[in-house]
Amino acid sequence: MAARAIKFGTDGWRAVVADDFTYEAVRAVAQGVAWYVADDTRPLIVGHDSRYCAELFAREVARVLVANDRRVILLDRVTPTPAVSWSVITQHAAGAVVVTASHNSAEFNGIKYKPDFGGSAPPEVVAEIEKHTARALESGITQVAYEDAVSSGRLQLLDPLPDYLAQLGTMVDLDGLRRRGLHILHEAMYGAGAGLVARALVGGSTVVEELHGERNPGFGGMHPEPIDRYMPQAMERMRAGGFDLGIANDGDADRVGIIDETGRFVNQLQVMALFTLYLLEKRGMRGDIVRSITETAMVDELGKRFGVTVHEMPVGFKYIGTKMQETDAILGGEESGGFAFRGHIPERDGILAGLMMAQMIVDYGMPLSHILAHLEELVGAHAYNRHDITFPRDGYDERKADIYKRMQALRPDTIAGSRVVRIRDDDGFKFYLDDGSWVLMRMSGTEPLMRVYSEAPTPQRVAELIGALEQLCGVASPQPAAAGS
Repeated sequence: MAARAIKFGTDGWRAVVADDFTYEAVRAVAQGVAWYVADDTRPLIVGHDSRYCAELFAREVARVLVANDRRVILLDRVTPTPAVSWSVITQHAAGAVVVTASHNSAEFNGIKYKPDFGGSAPPEVVAEIEKHTARALESGITQVAYEDAVSSGRLQLLDPLPDYLAQLGTMVDLDGLRRRGLHILHEAMYGAGAGLVARALVGGSTVVEELHGERNPGFGGMHPEPIDRYMPQAMERMRAGGFDLGIANDGDADRVGIIDETGRFVNQLQVMALFTLYLLEKRGMRGDIVRSITETAMVDELGKRFGVTVHEMPVGFKYIGTKMQETDAILGGEESGGFAFRGHIPERDGILAGLMMAQMIVDYGMPLSHILAHLEELVGAHAYNRHDITFPRDGYDERKADIYKRMQALRPDTIAGSRVVRIRDDDGFKFYLDDGSWVLMRMSGTEPLMRVYSEAPTPQRVAELIGALEQLCGVASPQPAAAGS
């Protein structure tokens, strides 16, 4: 059977190890990158996360790039994707190849490409790399043995973490956080961010306790996405008390999940709104804010209150980061738990986001639950949920096309009794309703999933809207549990 074409989704190429993610396929992507950068003489960074054989796949990338006369800086340890991206800046590199499948389950691995600004590759760059990768699969790959790559002088090893931690110190007051005496729980989810929150805050009275900080390519049976249902041990520890903040990171630490001091999971829409409020109200910053179509309308309300422009973009930092650069935005974010801040890379950084939340608690001088209550006083209560429906990988592209065709033809005037006032269809189908609520369906670009999202005044209404849209899509399933407000 012919191999599946290598296609980059929302952020990178993902595939099942030993099925489609093979040494041969990885070398083809590396060859595609080598052809893409062409005559650019700047070095290329190669990094990897903590997944199965990730460092060996990274070596394959490095030896293909060296064989193509590229200078390569190979990061010498498991590294969070945002730290790889920061290395692009510090090393004045042409770009970076990151071996990671981010939040995907353990059987996956993948590759992300970061251009010279350290953010996600925009669609036109991805299209070029895909084209060159297809050519490599057809016409062949130039490669040398890893030992020869080392002896060539074109391969350099680098520890990226000192520079990365120094950069974090320019974004938050690490010395102040160390002295504050906070008690923080860090759920590392066996991922690339293990040890980094503790390392950033060591040396004072603040204490960081870490869960699942050892390397485990199977993620201990966990799904490495930092949302409440995938981290029951962290939720239980936070509910037991004794911590000011819970920070969770996904497999490559570009996403964050937040738990308040009461053990309540603060959903990603609330986190985006909290960051917006903090930067505008407490730090006094001004500038545009960029959010995905899956993010909260609370940001829009805060934008009106503080007189700043909010941009709604398709899902993916290849869109959000580009708009952040165009507008010098102070904040960018998406529902997946990815947040970016002015002064750093235009890219998600889950470690920085967690530390920024700790800084917020210190600067407001109140527990996180109280800051959230303050937010709700300003914008009202908002409930949210996301429901994921999994499809078989084989035939997913056809199923995706069929569902989108069905939705394009339906164009409903009402959903669950609310009038549809606007439809956006450039990334799935988002229905804006007359009561200010919204409901959205979109097919994942990195996994065989349909995701259905909604934000409404109550958890019950969220569940109704999600169920109604799933019925319209023709894939109705058991009603999702109601989300917390």
